[in-house]
Amino acid sequence: MTFDFNTILVVIAVLAVLILAFLVMRPRRGADRIERRGEPYVASQERPYMKAPTGDGPQGNSLADEIATATTDVAGDVLSTNAREQLPGALANPDDLTRLKGVGQKFAARLNELGIGRYEQLAGFNENEIAALDEKLGPFRGRLVRDRVSEQADYLARGDVDGFEERFGKLTH
Repeated sequence: MTFDFNTILVVIAVLAVLILAFLVMRPRRGADRIERRGEPYVASQERPYMKAPTGDGPQGNSLADEIATATTDVAGDVLSTNAREQLPGALANPDDLTRLKGVGQKFAARLNELGIGRYEQLAGFNENEIAALDEKLGPFRGRLVRDRVSEQADYLARGDVDGFEERFGKLTH
């Protein structure tokens, strides 16, 4: 079976169109948070390995950043690994997750085992990521949604203690 030059070009063009369509059509993580809080989407808030926009040019990610993100997401799913956990310094300065209502020492320890140690991580999860994390929590399944841990973490990640206490009650420590 031989391929002529035109056939090879057609195959390459079709592959390029499919890759481009995937990048354009895939759902953006954090879209539900954008609508809820009315803040612009910044990928570095959710993915610490991506650099934040500098403000020198138009906001948003370059095509190279989008490709790197897509590759990392797919590789993480295929290899069943947590990319955030593998990054140097990901858990260097963990937050005190027990400040969150409904999160005790054992629950916080389980989250740390799964690579979750910062409020920003919990606040950055979308519904699908929360569901995937919930499946790994063992005896703590259902607590993330029931206790609205992601919402609580969002307040503490922003340093909005007053907003937290207004919505969820007084912080104990």
